[in-house]
Amino acid sequence: MPTLDDILENVGEFDRFQKQTFFVLCLLSAAFTPVYVGVVFFGFTPEHRCFSPGVAELSQRCGWSLDEQLNRTVPEWGGHGAGFGSRCRRYEVDWNATGVSCTDPLGSLVGNRSSVPLGPCRDGWVYDSPGTSLVTEFNLVCEDSWKLDLFQSSVNAGFFIGSINIGYIADRFGRRFCLLNTILANVVCGILLVFVPTYLWIVILRFLQGLVSKGCWTAGYILVTEVVGPRYRRTVGILYQTAFSVGLLVFDAVAYAIPHWRWLQLTVTLPSCFFLLYYWCLPESPRWLISQGKNDKAMKIVSDMAKKNRKKMSSHFEDIKLEEEDGGKQSPSLIDLVRTPQMRKNTFILMYNWFTSSVLYQGLIMHMGVAAGNMYLDFLYSALVEFPAAFIIIVTIDRVGRRYPWAAANLVAGAACLVTALIPEDIHWLKVIAACIGRMGITMAFEMVCFVNTELYPTYIRNLGVMVCSSLCDVGGVIVPFIVYRLVEVWHDLPLVVFTVLGLVAGGLVLFLPETKGRVLPETVEDVENFHGAPKAKKIYLHVQTPEAARD
Repeated sequence: MPTLDDILENVGEFDRFQKQTFFVLCLLSAAFTPVYVGVVFFGFTPEHRCFSPGVAELSQRCGWSLDEQLNRTVPEWGGHGAGFGSRCRRYEVDWNATGVSCTDPLGSLVGNRSSVPLGPCRDGWVYDSPGTSLVTEFNLVCEDSWKLDLFQSSVNAGFFIGSINIGYIADRFGRRFCLLNTILANVVCGILLVFVPTYLWIVILRFLQGLVSKGCWTAGYILVTEVVGPRYRRTVGILYQTAFSVGLLVFDAVAYAIPHWRWLQLTVTLPSCFFLLYYWCLPESPRWLISQGKNDKAMKIVSDMAKKNRKKMSSHFEDIKLEEEDGGKQSPSLIDLVRTPQMRKNTFILMYNWFTSSVLYQGLIMHMGVAAGNMYLDFLYSALVEFPAAFIIIVTIDRVGRRYPWAAANLVAGAACLVTALIPEDIHWLKVIAACIGRMGITMAFEMVCFVNTELYPTYIRNLGVMVCSSLCDVGGVIVPFIVYRLVEVWHDLPLVVFTVLGLVAGGLVLFLPETKGRVLPETVEDVENFHGAPKAKKIYLHVQTPEAARD
């Protein structure tokens, strides 16, 4: 019997209707960038040192250049980034005392520079940056540097808590309903972030923004893969994530033009207001409507799809009636994700791969920042490598399948991290190339875990399954700042060794998942349990009514 995918082949698998839906949802994907990686620019930490009114007056009186002032008055100074002492400690001396020498001020005060007592920055800090960030506004440095980690962890904690709740809403009330409400909440939180005056309120609003924004992005991903035919499903899934990469480039350019974090936050938030227009131009998923027993509404969307695509629906389908084999509406449940052996194995392996992808993806970006350099160029390089990653996926998965490219991507990412750690610092260009290969590998793995996740769960719990598994991605996002910034104090490349182990294990586990190449989306748990075997008969049937039956 014909299925919903058969209807899509008749009315257009990826024609005008689907292309319009795909385009507007790609805009949503690109707009998610400032929420996910915004800390790179919102929380930028410039070079800094203790501010001392006495030093400022003495420097002006002696006519010192900046380098002369730093070398003579800042402890442990040996150039920018000399260490914790140069940023967070100052000499406890009276720079306004009489008889201070302009050539050797410390020597004229105490005689021996090494015996000068050090103290904290009592009068604040001086930042070598023309713009502003959370760090410069709230002095999140030295003893308070952990507050920047908390700022980033708060949004990932919001992702984690919102994953299950937003996933349930999308599966219970629909993809479109979920999208519109999370877009509104995200816009409100983003605008309020611009005006709140305290650090505490910024963390709270950032948490609330995380609570809804990832669910919004994932619901859009699910919707775009459910309205296209099976031949285009993996392509639109990859391109939807590539739109996020485009967002990285745009965000980098906007951040370069607007180096003040509050104005930057307002600039990247206001365009999201236009997404509320999706109420009039975004359809509900007909596949979800069928799983909820709303067959009439599903058929209306299919008819609109045919009109928009300028296709005439075959007479064989004109009087069709969609009906589920087991009858009745299926309700999503967390227990369904682990009730049966195959579902349980899929769930645990997918959870670990989400966790690994997040830790390596965000961790490599953060580690690049620790290595210093031009922030905007480093961000640009890390964004550009995502495009060849998407191209490699598109040209390989239909020929080779999902499992082997996915496993290889994790293994390459892990191996590249180890190579990067072992390359000496003086061969910087080779170290950068190895790091970019690792970033490309984990980008491929991240993109593949997302769309393979949708292919391994039945329709009625597909969104819930993706949100629950991807919640481990958010756990990784919470802990990765501490992995990078704490381990780097032990050995600069120690985080890369941790990334190596995680990536290699993830690559091995992927091989235990079923191959989804050429499979229709499962509709029931039974379909998933039989995924390793021959494709099972589909559970959504189209019963053609004869004219006589229709009159009856």
